[in-house]
Amino acid sequence: MKKVIILHGALGSKVQFGELARLLGAHFTVHVFDFDGHGSKSGSDVKYSIELFARNLYDFMRENQIEKPLIFAYSMGGFVALKLESMCPGSWEQLVTLGTKFDWTPESAEKETKMLNAEKIEEKVPAFAAYLKSLHGEHEWKKVLERTVGMMLEMGNEPVLTATDFSKIQAPVQLLRGSGDAMVSEEETKKIQKQLSSSAYREVSGWQHPINLISPEELTQQLLSLYLPG
Repeated sequence: MKKVIILHGALGSKVQFGELARLLGAHFTVHVFDFDGHGSKSGSDVKYSIELFARNLYDFMRENQIEKPLIFAYSMGGFVALKLESMCPGSWEQLVTLGTKFDWTPESAEKETKMLNAEKIEEKVPAFAAYLKSLHGEHEWKKVLERTVGMMLEMGNEPVLTATDFSKIQAPVQLLRGSGDAMVSEEETKKIQKQLSSSAYREVSGWQHPINLISPEELTQQLLSLYLPG
């Protein structure tokens, strides 16, 4: 069987993909892991960066003897996979991203991080606070928020992926975006598509950005249509 690695997004963890991994497991050998400082590794005292997470992915592949896997990368995970491929061309066979935000500027970073205040989340969106606690732990979720904010602000000030990086990526990339995604625009996604040598854009009707609002069954069907065409 071919191998698939699932990459979670910012503020996320591998537990969000249990059902997707189970469904894909009928067709592939599926691997899911947490980036440093997230989920099962939320106690790790690290500074978040895309470069760190790319090294996490590289190390995970080496430790598990995974060569040229298929990758499904949600949100920030897409940045991680693309960064690794730019540093180590030929790392994967095919990449499918979903809801990856590429438009990072000081203004967009400020806008996104403004909503990531732990006290405000507890006060105004307690259900989201409880969800983050379930992913990272009662005493760690605020640290995850804080470190994510720091990483996003740095991404806004200095590009993580440049035109030179994109030119190094030769493997096929499928960029998925939900039509209801308020965080990621069609324009910014197609702009990146044009910089990749082998890529395609697909918009899925009705899907929003949060992964927990997307049916694992529907996502599985989308991935199978891309990984197993025909």
